[in-house]
Amino acid sequence: MIAFESVEFVYPSGVKALDGVSLRIGDGEVVALMGENGAGKTTLLKHLNGLLKPTSGRVLVDGVDTRKATVAQLARTVGLVFQNAEDMFFSSSVWEEAAFALRNFGYSERVVERRVDWALKFMELEKYSDASPFMLSGGEKKRLALAVILAWSPKVIALDEPTTGQDQLQKEKLLQMIKLLREQGRTIIISTHDVEFAAQLKPRVILMRRGRIVADGEADEIFLDEELLRSCNLLPPQIVSLTKRLGFLGIKPSLKHPREVADEIIDRLEGLSCKT
Repeated sequence: MIAFESVEFVYPSGVKALDGVSLRIGDGEVVALMGENGAGKTTLLKHLNGLLKPTSGRVLVDGVDTRKATVAQLARTVGLVFQNAEDMFFSSSVWEEAAFALRNFGYSERVVERRVDWALKFMELEKYSDASPFMLSGGEKKRLALAVILAWSPKVIALDEPTTGQDQLQKEKLLQMIKLLREQGRTIIISTHDVEFAAQLKPRVILMRRGRIVADGEADEIFLDEELLRSCNLLPPQIVSLTKRLGFLGIKPSLKHPREVADEIIDRLEGLSCKT
């Protein structure tokens, strides 16, 4: 569905943010772009809906060359939630903000009302329907940006640092939402520094450094390579560090859920006690 072919992008300042990026992402994949600040993650995301056009190379979304399509055309396929959610807002109320894109796409008022009400309720923002988006807290603004995208339900959803400003409960809700969207066949692309969140999601992980892709693989592979993570200024998830320390019990490093690790520890200890 999505293809980056030898993409380079240079900002007017002369900074090369993408340097020969080649990448393919298939339908229904969940992908996490990870790396230090300035690695090129956000720049890559903005190429998905045509906000940025390659300096050289090309980006294809459903076979459409983004250089030959408008942002409005690409938005039907790709919904992008900015890192600074407030940059997306311009309407007088939360409800109108969520409804704008649907109306722009030509949906009937009946459909608009149903989808907006559902999205705001899902993101626990229905009580703010009449409030100004600019009066929300940082975390609430992020949730509104997600609600706006969910309301029109594009095939590809790109999220730039979605866990910023979210408490643990909202992170868990976001995690479940992404899993639900994956089951629906949506393609989810996330830029994030949050290794703990990514470890729970277990996506395909693409590590970036200085505008280049330095690793591309499953979370179970990438997150166990501490040297590779540190080269991108990332620390391994806590569960990996914990299971490495439990090697004396015969437990292998992994991204297992903490409950699974706890059960394994109990089993190992019971086994040792039986032997003694």
